[in-house]
Amino acid sequence: ARSVLIKLRAIASITHSTVFVSSSNQNIGTMPERRPFVRLPTDVYPVNYGLSLKPDLIDFTFEGKLEALVEVTQATNQIVMNCADIDIITASFVPQGGEEINATGFNYQNEDEKVTLSFPSALQKGFGTLKIDFVGELNDKMKGFYRSKYTSPTGEIRYAAVTQFEATDARRAFPCWDEPAIKATFDITLIVPKDRVALSNMNVIDRKPHPDDENLVEVKFATTPIMSTYLVAFVIGEYDYVESQSSDGVMVRVYTPVGKAEQGKFALEVATKTLPFYNDYFSVPYPLPKIDLIAIADFAAGAMENWGLVTYRETALLIDPKNSCSSSRQWVALVVGHELAHQWFGNLVTMEWWTHLWLNEGFASWIEYLCVDHCFPEYDIWTQFVSADYTRALDLDALDSSHPIEVNVGHPSEVDEIFDAISYSKGASVIRMLHNYIGDEDFRKGMNAYLLKFQHKNASTEDLWDCLEQASGKPIAAVMGSWTKQMGFPIIAVDQEQQGDDCVLKISQKKFCASGPHNEENCPSWMVPISICTSEDPKCTKLKVLLDRQETTITLNSVGPDQWIKINPGTVGFYRIQYSSSMLESLLPGIRDLSLQPVDRLGLQNDLFSLSRAGMISTVEVLKLMEAFVNEPNYTVWSDLSCNLGVLSSLLSHTDFHEEIQEFIRDLFTPIGLKLGWDSKPGEGHLDALLRSLVLGKLGKAGHKPTLEEARRRFKDHVDGKQVLPADLRSPVYLTVLKHGDSATLDTMLKLHKQADMQEEKNRIERVLGAISAPDLIQKVLNFALSEDVRPQDTVSVIGGVAGSSKQGRKAAWKFVKDNWEELYNRYQGGFLISRLIKLTVDGFAIDKMAVEVKSFFESHPAPAAERTVQQCCENILLNAAWLKRDAEDIHQYLLQRKAPPV
Repeated sequence: ARSVLIKLRAIASITHSTVFVSSSNQNIGTMPERRPFVRLPTDVYPVNYGLSLKPDLIDFTFEGKLEALVEVTQATNQIVMNCADIDIITASFVPQGGEEINATGFNYQNEDEKVTLSFPSALQKGFGTLKIDFVGELNDKMKGFYRSKYTSPTGEIRYAAVTQFEATDARRAFPCWDEPAIKATFDITLIVPKDRVALSNMNVIDRKPHPDDENLVEVKFATTPIMSTYLVAFVIGEYDYVESQSSDGVMVRVYTPVGKAEQGKFALEVATKTLPFYNDYFSVPYPLPKIDLIAIADFAAGAMENWGLVTYRETALLIDPKNSCSSSRQWVALVVGHELAHQWFGNLVTMEWWTHLWLNEGFASWIEYLCVDHCFPEYDIWTQFVSADYTRALDLDALDSSHPIEVNVGHPSEVDEIFDAISYSKGASVIRMLHNYIGDEDFRKGMNAYLLKFQHKNASTEDLWDCLEQASGKPIAAVMGSWTKQMGFPIIAVDQEQQGDDCVLKISQKKFCASGPHNEENCPSWMVPISICTSEDPKCTKLKVLLDRQETTITLNSVGPDQWIKINPGTVGFYRIQYSSSMLESLLPGIRDLSLQPVDRLGLQNDLFSLSRAGMISTVEVLKLMEAFVNEPNYTVWSDLSCNLGVLSSLLSHTDFHEEIQEFIRDLFTPIGLKLGWDSKPGEGHLDALLRSLVLGKLGKAGHKPTLEEARRRFKDHVDGKQVLPADLRSPVYLTVLKHGDSATLDTMLKLHKQADMQEEKNRIERVLGAISAPDLIQKVLNFALSEDVRPQDTVSVIGGVAGSSKQGRKAAWKFVKDNWEELYNRYQGGFLISRLIKLTVDGFAIDKMAVEVKSFFESHPAPAAERTVQQCCENILLNAAWLKRDAEDIHQYLLQRKAPPV
């Protein structure tokens, strides 16, 4: 659902995880006591919900009528349901063929978001109708049934009523059994102003004037298939749409703000290609008559896969051919691919409980890439997967405060917490590894069996393993259990010796920890699928083994000493590698002469960077390696390199030689910058555009004079209306002029923000405002973050942008979050945006005492849905501090001597 979490590429450039010293501050690792959580009783359960809702878009309230067909499985005089922020007016129960029984009491357990309806006599076994009249609030918290602010084409402020129920917020719209395994059918009626569009999961079957008010209409929707409450949705507002039919006959519509229907065309094209692709891949047809994709103005996540009515942030759905950059197109393609995959995987077959959320999200986060690769092979999207998902998951999962993919969760605040990089990115990475281990044909066979066996039902992780095991004949459950039930991953140590014509490899595993090697007694181990290739054919795997013990030896026949050997070609296995120094030495030329595959050049660099952060090698070794990338042509390799240099630059902002690392960055990026130039050339494609934007932004931020001058010139022409900047150059130019700008630059930027008609452009500006360096202007940007001009879901990236840009910014952003905590916490109400805010604000500190300060602040200002994030940040701060103490001086010496004239 929340693929935003992983891919708010917005913030990709400034997220960095870090390293941990476990000896001190062990107390950071303790989780507070959880309150006991109990699932709903099973003595009454719903078969069909007849639901009628009448939202008031002026007073922000709604009236609701529920008539649910339920089955009483054992006699009881009470019914327990989920209910939050709803007032029940009347409730009664009518047994089939019997007399209506009025409820005599409603007991709300607000803490547990439950209500108990009491009846004067026992309800007997059998079917009956539960009738409830209730009222609720159209809140402004972006969850449940909420209001979303927009401006009409005439400039008037109006509100739409929309929903976001995952994970546990359907209970804010109507009393219900709000657990994924309690599935039922839904008959929904919306009573709305007659000039508004009303949508729900199914197609409209009737639309008639409301008997009491001629300005209202009653819109009735077809009965849904049997489904979970968190996938129900309704939207009431003003929208235009574009439509098309997929080749397999499904009606697809993309709804956009009024007057922007054109901007829905790209997503429409992706969706109509994607449905038949999944249909074919799963060999199960899409089960509904239609699917709508709709852009919602105020939206916390990236998108939500409601069955038949998928909701999106505007920036995850709308593309303007003239004003959208290449990375936005790619983002839209991935998010559309992700949400449509859920229509099968999640909606048709649903996880039994939130513990198995990763199955939904990990799977959709993997297959979205498969789908985009099918639609847009020119994106080289699988290489990008490694940088966007795989390495991010490895970084988080090396922390002591990580968690297994499968987490036992109970209370709603705990559920919110697991929408993180482990569920999404590690989930996707282990599924990619599994797919590679099984092979595509057997994988598809197993998926098909799983979907057919569990359609319209619920399943757990084990159920999927069973189906894949039967299809492939491999020990899937045993292999995968080691990756989903225990946290972390191994580091594989490799050494080689030559024996005649053969090469013998010694391979061993132990848990990789961000704080360095751990030699515990009971070290966990994994079932590790290992592949090996050699320089003879870098694209082709020479040997595959399953490492199912601590260590083993492998003989490679007729591999001579002149060949290099690469473990994990394609960077598919979820582990890091430590080569012996001679093996590493022989791999380095493969980076310079590009004989190693791009994804392997990336993986090698990323592994070494992470080993240096863990103190297993010196950071200087990594800087030397980075200099070997001077001929690198691949966008994703540069992107990962750039991310890691960003982490180093942020770390070294705590020293007095920050300028020296800027010089290193300028030296590394200048040759590729000169080669690319500023303007796109004929025959260039998507990846060239992404690379140009990355490189110019990096050079500009690091203060490369010619880049800065050119950026200022082009910015002036853009503002004066002489020559509009192409969308792909806007981020790097805005960033560069702000980083080296004054109050006039900031004012111009804020004016551009106000004038921007497209949310993408507003976000683009919001994300770079933090680059400004004067303290008073930093403060101005922070205040702007909470102003009416920034949509509530985007405040986080403005504050994060300030924190990620400079040492001053980091301090100011943390102070700002503390000073405005009440408002921020209230605004995000424990959703995952609060975790995101905390991470972006404090993750970059590098002094031990800051970890203590952060910890104590959140002890006195608890944020239950962000407990784990707070722990991870504290751990990261300690790791940063240790890294700095350990390596700062060596790095400084290296940076000085590489510039010293030869003697």
